[in-house]
This record gives sequence, C-alpha cells and structure tokens, in this order.
Amino acid sequence: MAPEELTLETAYLRLAAQRWHVGAPLKVLALHGWLDNAASFATLAPRLTGCDLVALDLPGHGRSEHRPPGVHYHFVDFVPDVLAAAGALGWARFAILGHSLGAGIGCFVAAIAPGAVTGLALVEGLGPLSGSPDDDPDRLAEATRQMAAHALREPRVYPDVETAVTARVRAGGVGKTGARLLVERALQPTGGGFAWRSDPRLRYRSPIYLDEAQVLAFLARIRCPAQLLTGADAELAARPEFAARCRAVRGLDHRVLPGGHHLHLDDPGQVVGPLTSFLEGLADPDA
Repeated sequence: MAPEELTLETAYLRLAAQRWHVGAPLKVLALHGWLDNAASFATLAPRLTGCDLVALDLPGHGRSEHRPPGVHYHFVDFVPDVLAAAGALGWARFAILGHSLGAGIGCFVAAIAPGAVTGLALVEGLGPLSGSPDDDPDRLAEATRQMAAHALREPRVYPDVETAVTARVRAGGVGKTGARLLVERALQPTGGGFAWRSDPRLRYRSPIYLDEAQVLAFLARIRCPAQLLTGADAELAARPEFAARCRAVRGLDHRVLPGGHHLHLDDPGQVVGPLTSFLEGLADPDA
C-alpha cells in the first residue's frame, strides 16, 4: 500500500512525511529513530487500518529540511518540531507511535503537552539517553570541534543503492528488507553515485545530556495511556535505568516480543496485534 507523500510547512522548517489511511478514526503521529526516516513504518502502517497515520521525517532526516548552519540537533529541540508538525496537520489531539529516538521524543511531547497527546505507543524507547553532568564539559568540547570541522568533511558516496543497503545491514539493528526501505528514502543521487540525504551533523556527539533524574521527572509527567514494546534480542530492557523508567510512567503496559531493535519494521505481524488493541482503546471523539 503506497502512502501519500506530504510536505508540512511549519514555523521552523519544511518537514516531509508519509500518510496512510487518511480519514481513519484515530490520528497517529509516528516518529522514527536516529538516522532512520518515515519508511521505518512502511511495513507496519498499512496494517493499522484504523489509524490516520502520518510518519514524519524528523528535521535533518529523510526528505525534511536540515537545521540552519551553526545550529545543532539537541534532543529537546525535536519536541517543538513535533508539535509544529501536528499544528500543520490541523491536529489538536493525536496519539504518538515512536521508535527509539522517536519514542524518547514522544515521551517528552506527552509530558509537556498532556492536552494534545491521547496515547503513547512506544517501540524500543523510553526517554532519551542520559549521562553524568561531570562528563558534559568534554561532550560539549567534542561536539564543538565536530561542528567546526563540518565544512572540511567530504560526504560518503556509494556507487549504487545495493552497496548502501549492505552498509546499513552491517551497521546492525535491522534486517535487509527493512534496511532497503530506509536506505531508498535516505539516499539522493550525486555525481558519482548516491549519498545520504540526512544532515551529517546528526552524527555529532550530543553536546549536553540530561541526567537520569531529569529524564525521570519528564516520564513522571506522562498522563496518557502508554504501551512499550521491547525486543527480546535488543538491549533496551537490559539497561540499568530501565526498571526505574518503567515505574515512572503511570500504568505503563510493557510487553516483550521476539526480535531486535527494529522489531516493528522487520516483523510487523507480531507487533500489529498489541498495537491495534492499545490504539483502539484510545477512542477519543474530540480528536
């Protein structure tokens, strides 16, 4: 099922998106993971027939605009981008389906805009990575050096799409079919082959991390129903902070399914059941 391609004009940037099932009862904004794009939901979205689902290319990703020169990609800056995208769609209330980075962003959107977010469906993500404040000076120094060297870097060029797909599979976390979907949306033709559309600055070290107490404070502010699906072969649930984060989200429905970090993309058949049941329970006549 081919999605509709959208361009959303926001006050900040022009964002690209893909949309499935226009006019379906439940509005769902889907947010992908780091260095992925809207195609992260290409195998799952056609199965969520009750959802008017819009999958964003986050700023700097996929076909969306990059941030202006000299501007970094701080985690918290994606929060107003998401709310601006919902505004461009005319959505006052909506659910969020987020994977990895997108799940972390979704948690923060729900925490600060409880009147807008009707539910959180999270896949392999529960808040952002955290760090020790003692390490922040070194992080900021490294990020600043990377930004200063930005203009000196030559973009990597692949001779063909297949080579880029192979490289994405080797990077890990996703199977070949899913990798191909992500890569085909992520590439752009260049003189000698194909290069990534994504902003190289996304690969820079995060200049500042929130500490774990700050992350927990946001998670504790989530008031909407929330479901978290994690892969049995993935690493998220093994992290030392994971149990406390789950406790922080009131009434969190956590389920472990077979698969790895991209379980929603690699094996959507096992994900669609729990997700559909959860999302159908969010019926909101005012959405």
